[in-house]
Amino acid sequence: MGFTKVANMAWLMLIIAGVLEAGWAIGLKYTQGFTRPIPSILTGAAIVVSMVLLSLAARTLPIGTAYAVWVGIGALGAMILGIILLGEPATPMRLFFLALLLVAIIGLKFTVKG
Repeated sequence: MGFTKVANMAWLMLIIAGVLEAGWAIGLKYTQGFTRPIPSILTGAAIVVSMVLLSLAARTLPIGTAYAVWVGIGALGAMILGIILLGEPATPMRLFFLALLLVAIIGLKFTVKG
């Protein structure tokens, strides 16, 4: 497999890991302190799979970039899900900074070879 395909696969794993991070972050709300079994199991599984995918992506991508993108996707997704699912505020300034976070994530993608 060529470097470009490997790099593309790493980015795909990283994006999935970030989405799972957002999922487990929101899942923490539903576990009620890990007292509810089903949400707790799903949240725990999302944590494990997210970390495994991050570690696999970091084999190819620089760890600083991989970690920043993983955290960024997780934070962005958690905020969006918080707004949609939990009724958190969607103020213009909050949305503006969410947009800046998205720009930073995309910018990091374009600063890495591959």
